[in-house]
Formats: sequence, C-alpha cells, structure tokens
Amino acid sequence: MTPATSTGARRRARTWSLLGDVRRKVTPYEAVTAKFHYHFRRDPAPFELDPEMSLNRWYLRHRENSPFQVDDWEDFRDPFKLTYKDYVSLQHERELYLDGLVDQYEVADVTARLDEGWVETLRRLFVPLRFPLHALQMISLYVGQMAPSSFITNPASFQAADEMRRIQRLAYWTKVLGNTHGDHIATTAAAHDPWAEGGEWQPLRETVERLLVTYDWGEAFVGLNLAVKPALDTLIDWQLGELADRNGDVFLSLLFSEFERDARRSREWSAALVDYALTRDPGLRGVVTGWLDVWTPSAERACDGLAPLFEKAPEPIPAADVASAVRAQLAQLRTTCGL
Repeated sequence: MTPATSTGARRRARTWSLLGDVRRKVTPYEAVTAKFHYHFRRDPAPFELDPEMSLNRWYLRHRENSPFQVDDWEDFRDPFKLTYKDYVSLQHERELYLDGLVDQYEVADVTARLDEGWVETLRRLFVPLRFPLHALQMISLYVGQMAPSSFITNPASFQAADEMRRIQRLAYWTKVLGNTHGDHIATTAAAHDPWAEGGEWQPLRETVERLLVTYDWGEAFVGLNLAVKPALDTLIDWQLGELADRNGDVFLSLLFSEFERDARRSREWSAALVDYALTRDPGLRGVVTGWLDVWTPSAERACDGLAPLFEKAPEPIPAADVASAVRAQLAQLRTTCGL
C-alpha cells in the first residue's frame, strides 16, 4: 500500500494570522496590535453610522485625507514593540525606583535645606509645569486616537501615560515643597496664575494651545513629537535638571534624569515612524518639513520665553545656553529623522 502521507506530500505548516501568509508564529506584540483599526479606509465611511455623521466626516477629513499618508501603515513597528502588558511591567519597575527615591529624600527632609532663592525659582519655573505637560498628554492621546494603525496608536498612548507619570510626580513634590516653605506654593493659583498671565509663559501657552486645535493627525504628530515635546523635554529634563544640580537639589536632578528615559523612547519611536513613512513615500519629506518649518520656530520661541528664568536662580544657567541646548536637540532629532 502507498503510505497515506509521504515526505513529498506533507502540507506546509501554516499559522493563521491577520498579517497574511507569514508562515511563522506571530509575536504577542503583533497578535494584539495588528489591524485593530478596522475602520481605517473603510467604505463608505469609517464607522458603521450615517456617512454624513460628524464623527465620520471628522475622521475622513483629519485622518484619511491627511497629507501624511502612505499606502499601508500596518507594517510600521514601534522599535520597543511594547504591548500594554509590557509597558505596565516596564514602568512598574521604574515607579518602584521613584517611590524609593521620593521616600529617601522626603524622610531626609531635604526641602528644608534648600536655599530660599532656589525655592523661589521653583515657584516660578517648576510649579506651573503641570499645565503644559497636561497639554502634551492630551495631544498625545489625540494623535493615538486618530492614528491609522494600532501600531502607531499604542506608542502614542504610552507616551501620554508617560506625561501623566511626570505630572503626578511633579505635583507630589510641589506639595512637599509647600509643606516646608508655605502652603501658597502648592495652591492652584500658584500654578495657574503664571501660566495664564506670566509673560515668560505666554509663548509656550500659545504654542501648546495652537497645537491642541491642530486636528490633522499627521501635523499633530509632527508638531508634538518632532518639535514641541522634544523642545520642552530638553528644557525640563536636561536644563532644569542641570539647574537643580547646580543649586544643590539632587532629588530633582535625579527625578528629571528618570523622565529623560521616557523622552528618549518618544524620540526613537517618532524617528522610526518618520523613517517608515519616508521610505514608503519619499515625497512626504516636503510635507513633514513644511510642518516643521511652522512648529520648530514656535517651540523655540516657547523655550526662549522661559529661558530667562534660569538666570534668576542662585546658581544660574545663562538664557542663551538654555536656548542653544533646545535648538541643538531639535536639530539632532531632525537629522535622526533624515530631514
């Protein structure tokens, strides 16, 4: 008898996958991310509602009809390939580190030994930061909500979570400062009044509020991740961290160094997305640089407005050095993106 199965007749092993006939077992990252945005380029409208409904018109206008478009976004991969589970695990470890750091310095009552001039610098430069950082969080969530693929939505959403992590730690330490140096430091007015009325903050306020109403998903991504966020990250995590170190505030220096980890991850996945898009369509270079020509000067002006506050610390950093550091970071990111 002829054997029921011979070597030549064996069937090739196949793995079911939304990714197609990839002939391999998909990774957990791919399995929970691929093609979740079933509504992208869906005819006659993204969502199963009246095509003329405002929700459908919004997505068609600001996502499908965005000039930042390639034939297929599903092949993009976040360099870190983070799933929700991976992100939570990663940040859990980092939060344990920060919990220990906060406990160590709070128990040591380090705020009581801070120079009064430095506390005044923190009141003017540190305390109002919750407002622009909340704006960065909201814009990150919008980019994620409007993105054409879950492979883009995920890192944008994790970036928003990073911002909330930073906001929470800054808010907590503001309260610690207030407990030592006066409750007025931790009031809503102490943060809101400079943000709403302080001359140094108005260029940044104008920039982030304009970005909040930038509805094209591509421009929102470029304006946020390639201009405004890296500029503000440099101002806070690097320059304010260095200023804290110069003024004997070791805790804040270490805290800002921790946040730079998150900022670096943002820059890397953003550069990867730009590289992916330009590889698919080199003609997009003009689209991206056109947006950068608008948002980069705006981000630089925003940081220029705050730079003089660095000169008012007991151990200052010249405003020109702060502005130069911001410009250098933006130029480096632009080079990394091939722009």
